[in-house]
Amino acid sequence: MPNPLRPLTPVEARVLGVLVEKERTVPDTYPLSLNALVAGCNQKTSRSPLMEVSDADVQAVLDELRSLSLVVESSGGRVMRYAHNLPRALGIPTESGAIVATLMLRGPQTPGELRINTERLHRFADISSLEAYLAELASRPAGALVVELPRSPGARENRWAHLLCGAPAPTDAGQAATPGMTCGDEDRVAALEARVARLEDAIAALRAPR
Repeated sequence: MPNPLRPLTPVEARVLGVLVEKERTVPDTYPLSLNALVAGCNQKTSRSPLMEVSDADVQAVLDELRSLSLVVESSGGRVMRYAHNLPRALGIPTESGAIVATLMLRGPQTPGELRINTERLHRFADISSLEAYLAELASRPAGALVVELPRSPGARENRWAHLLCGAPAPTDAGQAATPGMTCGDEDRVAALEARVARLEDAIAALRAPR
């Protein structure tokens, strides 16, 4: 059974989430260079909260994540490259890794939003399938990795959050639905963000050094 993991910092969670995401979305340029990883952390779409981290910030985080066996470094070509080791280090399947990474990248989400937002990493057959993985992550013997949050005022569905950075802050746990938005509206926004993210990944792959 994997050893208990200390709580990650928000930047550590962001770096780890980006590595999981890019393994699936830009496989031709994975493992990632430091520059590509910094760009992924600082994306303005598909990220909540937005961050502005430096090369030095990310390099320090990579060194720490390597010591936790969450990141693996490799030398190839002209630059060092980095890959995640999330499923093996936590003892979870890749499907669960996709859920945890998406929560790390985008913050608390409903199952419907998660199903749309994880599609590039793993396509769940239906909501029930995704909810089964959420339940498994929440009741994990080695320690829960996700938690179902109390329903916010005006919300129709409960949101889920990851626990790799510890318990969610009250502002995250009490995240309210956008006034006037229905569940269908939220799903459409999530789908549009997913399309934008796919385009950004395609552009990043074209710009990446070979």
